[in-house]
Amino acid sequence: MLRAIRTGLTTASLLIGSALTPLVAHADSLATAMADAYRNSEILEQNRYLLRLQDEGVAQQIAGLRPVLSFVAQSNWNTQADTHSDRISLVAEMLLWDNGGRRLARDAAQEMVLSTRQSLVNLEQQVLLDAVTAYLQVWRDLQVVQVRESNVRVITQQLRAAEDRFEVGEDTRTDVAQAEARLAGARRDLVSAQGQLMISRELFALAIGRYPNGLSGPGGMPNIPSNADEAMQVARQNHPSILSLQHTVRADELSVAAARTDYGPEISLSASTGRDTSMMPGQEEFTQFSLTLTQPLFTGGRLSSNERIALATWHASQSQLNQQVRLVAQAVGNAYAQVRIASASIQASQQQIRANRLAFDGVREEASLGARTTLDVLDAEQDLLNARIGLIDAQANLYTAAYSLMATMGVLTVEHLHLDVPEYDPTVYYNAVSDAPLHIPTVRGDRLDAVFDRLGRN
Repeated sequence: MLRAIRTGLTTASLLIGSALTPLVAHADSLATAMADAYRNSEILEQNRYLLRLQDEGVAQQIAGLRPVLSFVAQSNWNTQADTHSDRISLVAEMLLWDNGGRRLARDAAQEMVLSTRQSLVNLEQQVLLDAVTAYLQVWRDLQVVQVRESNVRVITQQLRAAEDRFEVGEDTRTDVAQAEARLAGARRDLVSAQGQLMISRELFALAIGRYPNGLSGPGGMPNIPSNADEAMQVARQNHPSILSLQHTVRADELSVAAARTDYGPEISLSASTGRDTSMMPGQEEFTQFSLTLTQPLFTGGRLSSNERIALATWHASQSQLNQQVRLVAQAVGNAYAQVRIASASIQASQQQIRANRLAFDGVREEASLGARTTLDVLDAEQDLLNARIGLIDAQANLYTAAYSLMATMGVLTVEHLHLDVPEYDPTVYYNAVSDAPLHIPTVRGDRLDAVFDRLGRN
């Protein structure tokens, strides 16, 4: 099936020949357009910062496992006794034991980071697929405009021929009027095609971040599996929406375990040292230690409610994962079916073009001998035009379906496509903040800025 797709596409490309020849020295390839879409995407930029929020969630949980050191200054006035005292102290507090609740919360936060990273990959796929769609629409519309321009020229020639035959009495005024009407319709269709090209250019600018600079064509077909089962197997292992939900399920499972630790005791240690002027002379300076055990006895049902909420969230994410697997399976099947439909359409359009071209040449020759009418020639030309446009649509549909299939498999990424653009590394910021530093060290900040500089970001 894959060989038939590629053979059909190669043969179809030969039929349109010069229509694909770029008029610009450095025309945009599909790979260039996708790379620029990745580089210029504000949606990806936004979600990279949202990923940082999840990274900071890990830092927050790490910080919760560390001691808290505070400086406390206090002044007291007793108006009745007319006394005043000052107290300054340095206080350290640390949780020693909480049944592992905070560590479980940290692990859940780490799973949410992994989940959000996969969501970013899924968004990356959508950005690249939007770029493919926008590119192919411009590519298709450029060819349609060229075909319709050619159609206007051919019908103009037919009108002149009909007028010449009318002058010598071989055609009637009706034949001339039919040619004039068909020419007016061809010009209308040309204007419509030019307008559609302008619309597609705007879509290109939205998806890529700039206007097209001439198109060199989409190039060769991407490598796709030979059957839907193989595609589905790849999708189950690689699709980022499935991987994201798997991490979410694991995070919710850890949250359930963390909620259950709230029933047990907590042990905390605090220490303080300082000076209190209200103390007896010679005793102003002090150092204190305290060990505190807290065991919830009655919370009004709050802890059990928290556990039920965590359980419900976990079960909901499991169901969402199962549903997502089904949705991906459906998307793979639909995309693969579209590939087969487009491939078959290309082959049918090729046969239709060959037959319509022979018919048009024959009808035009017969018309020159008086055996056919002008309307017959115009109808034959219209049939050939429709077949040529049908082939253009089928070609664009085939590429779109092939790249859509890659997206449903989870492999429409910068890394898999080997696009010439620096790939964003989400681990740089995570590694800089996940251990909850007091500040981001300069060297780490420089590394982080370098990532955005390579991406062309300020």
